[in-house]
Amino acid sequence: MNELKVSVEQEYEGERLDKFLSLLLKETSRSAIQRLIENGSVTVNEKSVSKNYRVSVDDEVLMRIGELRPPDTEPENIPIDIIYEDNDLLVVNKPRGMVVHPAPGNYSGTLVNALLYHCKDSLSGINGVLRPGIVHRIDKDTSGLLIVAKNDIAHMGLAEQIKEHSFTREYNAVVCGKMKNEIGTVNAPIGRNPKDRKKMCVTEHNSKSAVTHYSVINEYNGYSHLALRLETGRTHQIRVHMAYIGHPVAGDPVYGNDKKSAELHGQCLHAIKIGFVHPVSGEYLEFTTDLPDYFKNFINKISKGEKNAK
Repeated sequence: MNELKVSVEQEYEGERLDKFLSLLLKETSRSAIQRLIENGSVTVNEKSVSKNYRVSVDDEVLMRIGELRPPDTEPENIPIDIIYEDNDLLVVNKPRGMVVHPAPGNYSGTLVNALLYHCKDSLSGINGVLRPGIVHRIDKDTSGLLIVAKNDIAHMGLAEQIKEHSFTREYNAVVCGKMKNEIGTVNAPIGRNPKDRKKMCVTEHNSKSAVTHYSVINEYNGYSHLALRLETGRTHQIRVHMAYIGHPVAGDPVYGNDKKSAELHGQCLHAIKIGFVHPVSGEYLEFTTDLPDYFKNFINKISKGEKNAK
């Protein structure tokens, strides 16, 4: 049984308990936190309270986390590309087309199913019964690096770095059109699209701040190859921001409409670098991976036209 004990600071005065913990553990789902509260795994000042309890300054909140994997999440012998592994965490290079965790319509063949086979019971449980070990995620059709926690101490340490924006996350993308500036920043809040709850959008309503930095690597005939660095990590952030400035990610079926890149059957977006302070050893670790074949093949195709190297 692992424990997390925190004292409520002034800035969180009056917040609901479940919201307070979701703000503290940014990459942990609120529903997972609510389940922990409901089953008595969370106490305030040594007493059980409801999820809508309003926290006060200096309240002592204790979260006890045990085994959360449900029996119907089956381990599957699916090959995974492990870039790094130790007793506390793994760094995985996720292929495009693989869903990260089970969800309606995708209860098998996910990265979690593969991790349960590889790691057995050595995965953190703090992020809910269907997402053991998952500290952050990338979309099904986005390829690249993500980190997996083997225990709750590692998970909480990594989640805190994400919350503080000290996590290094860099991507490569091919976007439609020629960029006006070779280097730029998109600083625009992201929230749910009020007209389509499955989509995100730039909005001032019920949104969170979102910052994406980009630089041009190469320009091709009608496309730009970009390096992007996330300062925040909102859902679909790069895809939404690029579409917002008029340069949707090539192949994006949700936020783009480029027929020429539709053959990609998904966005041309790859998480190429990840860096973080090891939550146990304190050592800074950084990993990069090569561009996958689908990405290189698309660049080869569009580079047959005019190319201007930067």
